[in-house]
Amino acid sequence: MYFEPMEFVNKLSYMGVGMLGVFIIVGIIIAATYGIGYFTDKFIKKD
Repeated sequence: MYFEPMEFVNKLSYMGVGMLGVFIIVGIIIAATYGIGYFTDKFIKKD
C-alpha cells in the first residue's frame, strides 16, 4: 500500500460534496424538528 498525495488532492472535491450532503441532511432534520415543535406547541395547553 502506498500513499499518492495528488490522488488525495484530486478526491477533495468528492469529500466536499459528501460533507455538503451531510450538512444539508442535518439542516433538514433540525428544520423538521423545529417545525414539529412550533406547530404542536399550539395544541399543548399552557398553565
